[in-house]
Amino acid sequence: MAGVDDATKATVQKLPMLSVKAGPRDGEDWIKRMKEEYMALIQYQKVNKEQGNEWFTIESNKTGTRWTGKVWYVHEMVKYEFDLEFELPVAYPQVSPELALPELDGKTEKMYRGGKICLDAHFRPLWARNVPHFGIAHAMALGMGPWLAVEIPALIANGRLKKEEAEKQ
Repeated sequence: MAGVDDATKATVQKLPMLSVKAGPRDGEDWIKRMKEEYMALIQYQKVNKEQGNEWFTIESNKTGTRWTGKVWYVHEMVKYEFDLEFELPVAYPQVSPELALPELDGKTEKMYRGGKICLDAHFRPLWARNVPHFGIAHAMALGMGPWLAVEIPALIANGRLKKEEAEKQ
Protein backbone atom coordinates (compact mmCIF):
# COMPACT_ATOMS: atom_id res chain seq x y z
CA MET A 1 0.00 0.00 0.00
CA ALA A 2 2.37 2.64 -1.25
CA GLY A 3 1.55 6.17 -0.12
CA VAL A 4 -0.33 5.00 2.98
CA ASP A 5 0.99 5.88 6.43
CA ASP A 6 1.98 3.09 8.83
CA ALA A 7 -0.93 3.63 11.24
CA THR A 8 -3.46 3.37 8.40
CA LYS A 9 -1.72 0.26 7.04
CA ALA A 10 -1.84 -1.36 10.47
CA THR A 11 -5.55 -0.59 10.79
CA VAL A 12 -6.39 -1.88 7.30
CA GLN A 13 -4.47 -5.09 7.99
CA LYS A 14 -6.91 -5.75 10.84
CA LEU A 15 -9.88 -5.62 8.46
CA PRO A 16 -11.16 -8.76 6.79
CA MET A 17 -10.69 -9.00 3.06
CA LEU A 18 -13.92 -9.58 1.17
CA SER A 19 -14.23 -12.50 -1.20
CA VAL A 20 -17.61 -12.30 -2.93
CA LYS A 21 -17.30 -10.49 -6.25
CA ALA A 22 -20.92 -9.40 -6.59
CA GLY A 23 -22.76 -6.14 -7.15
CA PRO A 24 -26.28 -4.90 -6.48
CA ARG A 25 -27.70 -6.74 -9.51
CA ASP A 26 -26.35 -10.16 -8.50
CA GLY A 27 -29.22 -11.48 -6.37
CA GLU A 28 -28.16 -14.03 -3.74
CA ASP A 29 -24.47 -13.30 -4.30
CA TRP A 30 -25.15 -9.64 -3.47
CA ILE A 31 -26.69 -10.70 -0.16
CA LYS A 32 -23.50 -12.68 0.58
CA ARG A 33 -21.41 -9.63 -0.37
CA MET A 34 -23.49 -7.40 1.90
CA LYS A 35 -22.87 -9.77 4.83
CA GLU A 36 -19.14 -9.46 4.18
CA GLU A 37 -19.45 -5.66 3.92
CA TYR A 38 -21.20 -5.44 7.27
CA MET A 39 -18.72 -7.79 8.95
CA ALA A 40 -15.83 -5.64 7.70
CA LEU A 41 -17.54 -2.44 8.87
CA ILE A 42 -18.23 -3.96 12.29
CA GLN A 43 -14.58 -5.02 12.57
CA TYR A 44 -13.40 -1.57 11.50
CA GLN A 45 -15.60 0.12 14.10
CA LYS A 46 -14.29 -2.33 16.73
CA VAL A 47 -10.67 -1.51 15.81
CA ASN A 48 -11.44 2.22 15.90
CA LYS A 49 -13.09 1.92 19.30
CA GLU A 50 -10.13 -0.04 20.70
CA GLN A 51 -7.80 2.71 19.44
CA GLY A 52 -10.03 5.48 20.82
CA ASN A 53 -10.52 6.70 17.28
CA GLU A 54 -14.21 6.48 16.47
CA TRP A 55 -14.89 8.93 13.66
CA PHE A 56 -17.93 7.82 11.70
CA THR A 57 -21.34 6.18 11.74
CA ILE A 58 -22.88 4.57 8.69
CA GLU A 59 -25.94 2.62 7.62
CA SER A 60 -27.48 1.46 4.37
CA ASN A 61 -30.90 1.31 2.86
CA LYS A 62 -32.62 -2.08 2.69
CA THR A 63 -30.93 -3.08 -0.58
CA GLY A 64 -27.45 -1.96 0.49
CA THR A 65 -27.13 0.41 -2.46
CA ARG A 66 -27.46 3.79 -0.70
CA TRP A 67 -25.44 4.62 2.40
CA THR A 68 -25.71 7.53 4.82
CA GLY A 69 -24.09 8.52 8.06
CA LYS A 70 -21.85 11.04 9.75
CA VAL A 71 -18.12 11.60 9.79
CA TRP A 72 -16.26 13.84 12.18
CA TYR A 73 -12.82 15.22 12.68
CA VAL A 74 -11.48 16.86 15.83
CA HIS A 75 -9.10 19.75 15.22
CA GLU A 76 -7.68 21.78 18.12
CA MET A 77 -10.30 20.34 20.49
CA VAL A 78 -13.20 21.29 18.18
CA LYS A 79 -15.33 18.57 16.59
CA TYR A 80 -16.28 19.17 12.96
CA GLU A 81 -19.09 16.84 11.88
CA PHE A 82 -20.47 16.28 8.38
CA ASP A 83 -23.17 14.25 6.69
CA LEU A 84 -21.84 11.33 4.65
CA GLU A 85 -23.70 9.86 1.70
CA PHE A 86 -23.00 7.69 -1.30
CA GLU A 87 -24.59 5.22 -3.64
CA LEU A 88 -22.78 2.12 -4.79
CA PRO A 89 -22.09 2.26 -8.52
CA VAL A 90 -23.67 -0.36 -10.78
CA ALA A 91 -20.20 -1.81 -11.44
CA TYR A 92 -19.42 -2.17 -7.70
CA PRO A 93 -17.15 -3.75 -6.44
CA GLN A 94 -15.04 -3.36 -9.60
CA VAL A 95 -15.54 0.40 -9.19
CA SER A 96 -15.08 2.11 -5.84
CA PRO A 97 -17.89 4.15 -4.29
CA GLU A 98 -17.84 7.94 -4.58
CA LEU A 99 -17.99 9.13 -0.98
CA ALA A 100 -19.69 12.52 -0.56
CA LEU A 101 -19.85 15.21 2.11
CA PRO A 102 -22.50 17.49 0.55
CA GLU A 103 -22.18 20.36 3.03
CA LEU A 104 -18.52 20.83 2.03
CA ASP A 105 -19.40 21.11 -1.67
CA GLY A 106 -17.44 23.98 -3.21
CA LYS A 107 -15.19 24.55 -0.19
CA THR A 108 -12.16 22.65 -1.51
CA GLU A 109 -10.60 21.91 -4.88
CA LYS A 110 -10.22 18.27 -3.78
CA MET A 111 -13.91 17.65 -4.27
CA TYR A 112 -16.29 17.12 -7.16
CA ARG A 113 -19.81 18.46 -7.69
CA GLY A 114 -22.21 17.27 -5.03
CA GLY A 115 -19.52 17.08 -2.37
CA LYS A 116 -17.85 13.92 -3.71
CA ILE A 117 -14.35 13.74 -2.29
CA CYS A 118 -11.44 13.40 -4.71
CA LEU A 119 -9.81 9.98 -4.46
CA ASP A 120 -8.49 9.59 -8.01
CA ALA A 121 -4.72 9.71 -7.76
CA HIS A 122 -4.10 7.58 -4.70
CA PHE A 123 -7.13 5.52 -3.80
CA ARG A 124 -8.67 4.37 -7.10
CA PRO A 125 -5.54 2.52 -8.35
CA LEU A 126 -5.22 0.82 -4.95
CA TRP A 127 -8.89 -0.20 -5.10
CA ALA A 128 -8.49 -1.55 -8.65
CA ARG A 129 -5.57 -3.77 -7.55
CA ASN A 130 -7.63 -5.17 -4.68
CA VAL A 131 -10.98 -6.09 -6.29
CA PRO A 132 -13.02 -7.82 -4.82
CA HIS A 133 -11.17 -7.77 -1.50
CA PHE A 134 -11.82 -4.12 -0.65
CA GLY A 135 -15.23 -2.90 0.45
CA ILE A 136 -16.88 0.04 2.14
CA ALA A 137 -14.80 -0.30 5.32
CA HIS A 138 -11.64 -0.09 3.20
CA ALA A 139 -13.01 2.96 1.35
CA MET A 140 -13.56 4.65 4.70
CA ALA A 141 -10.13 3.66 6.07
CA LEU A 142 -8.08 4.39 2.96
CA GLY A 143 -10.21 7.10 1.36
CA MET A 144 -12.37 9.12 3.71
CA GLY A 145 -10.12 8.96 6.79
CA PRO A 146 -6.97 10.26 5.08
CA TRP A 147 -8.99 12.83 3.12
CA LEU A 148 -10.47 14.26 6.33
CA ALA A 149 -7.05 14.30 8.02
CA VAL A 150 -5.59 16.41 5.20
CA GLU A 151 -8.52 18.53 4.05
CA ILE A 152 -10.24 19.58 7.28
CA PRO A 153 -7.14 21.26 8.79
CA ALA A 154 -6.46 22.88 5.40
CA LEU A 155 -10.05 24.18 5.15
CA ILE A 156 -9.76 25.61 8.66
CA ALA A 157 -6.34 27.16 7.96
CA ASN A 158 -7.56 28.94 4.84
CA GLY A 159 -10.77 30.16 6.48
CA ARG A 160 -13.19 28.04 4.45
CA LEU A 161 -14.34 26.17 7.54
CA LYS A 162 -14.93 28.07 10.76
CA LYS A 163 -15.07 27.00 14.39
CA GLU A 164 -18.53 28.54 14.66
CA GLU A 165 -19.81 26.15 11.97
CA ALA A 166 -18.60 23.18 14.03
CA GLU A 167 -20.17 24.40 17.25
CA LYS A 168 -23.64 24.71 15.65
CA GLN A 169 -23.73 20.99 14.91
